[in-house]
This record gives sequence, structure tokens and C-alpha cells, in this order.
Amino acid sequence: MQAVLSSASEWILPLLIGTILVSGYIRKVPIYEAFVEGAKGGFGTSIRLIPHLIAMVVAVSVFRTSGAMDLLVKLLTPALRWLHIPAEVAPMGLLRPISGQGSLAFMIDIFQKHGPDSWLGMLASTMQASSDTTLYILTVYFGSVGITRFRYALKVGLLSDFVSVLASVFAVSLLSGMIHF
Repeated sequence: MQAVLSSASEWILPLLIGTILVSGYIRKVPIYEAFVEGAKGGFGTSIRLIPHLIAMVVAVSVFRTSGAMDLLVKLLTPALRWLHIPAEVAPMGLLRPISGQGSLAFMIDIFQKHGPDSWLGMLASTMQASSDTTLYILTVYFGSVGITRFRYALKVGLLSDFVSVLASVFAVSLLSGMIHF
């Protein structure tokens, strides 16, 4: 089964690109020109997003290097224990809504300290995969199209990030045999 999945994953992207090219050719779409036009639009969007991205990177950097992250984890430790969330993965849960790269750095640190196949490694992987960068999405995507009123999207996004952390702890605990029904 592993060999089949590995082989299939190697062919998915080339098949997708080939399908797009063949479909465009059959429909008589000028493929290269359409690609160039799309790239031009993407370039303009990238330029508009740069200020948002810089602000987000600076905010995350200040949050981590100022010690605010460590202080917040210490303050949240009693609640984390009650929710059965290990303090080692708490920074991931806090940073993931803000920065995918920031939470990825914490996940790699967990891998180096505890191993990717450890309970903490599996939990970190599950948390990384089951949540999204809510604030990044709101800043970049909403900002690029001019949406300024996003309070409900923010509440729902952060709530879903919180639930994904709890669900990750539950799922990894259940699958690793720590919870029995």
C-alpha cells in the first residue's frame, strides 16, 4: 500500500499540469498568454500584500523575542494542565493562528528534542496540520481585497484554532492508546 501511495503522489502534480495543458489546448485557450496574464495579476497582488506581510513578521518576531510568549505560556500553565495540553506544544497552539513558519519552528524544535515519532512529535504534527494561520489569512486575503470588517471571521477562526488544538490532543491520545473507551 505504501508503494502505491508513494507512486501515486509522485504522479499527481505532473498529471494535474498535463490535464490543464491538454484541456486548454482542446478549448483553444492561448495557454502561455493566459499564464502570463495570471502572473501579472499575481505580481500586483504580491506588491499590495508586502506591507501586511512585513507587519505580521515583525509582530511575531517581537512577540517571540520579547519573552511575551514564555510569559504567556507560564500564565496559561494551569489551564493547559486542566485541558491536558502539554506546555511544550502550547507555543505552537498560540503561534499557529499568527504564523505558520513560527509554529513550524516550534514543531521542528519538538522533533529535535523529543523525536518526530514521540507522543509530543505526533501531537505537534497533528496540531500543525489541523489548524490554519487565521490572522495571516485575515490580514493577507481580506486586506488584499479591501475587507475591513472581519470581527466574526476572526472569532470563528480563533475558535476553530482552539478546537483544533483540543481535537489534536484528543485524537493523538486516542490513537496512541492513552484514552480508552
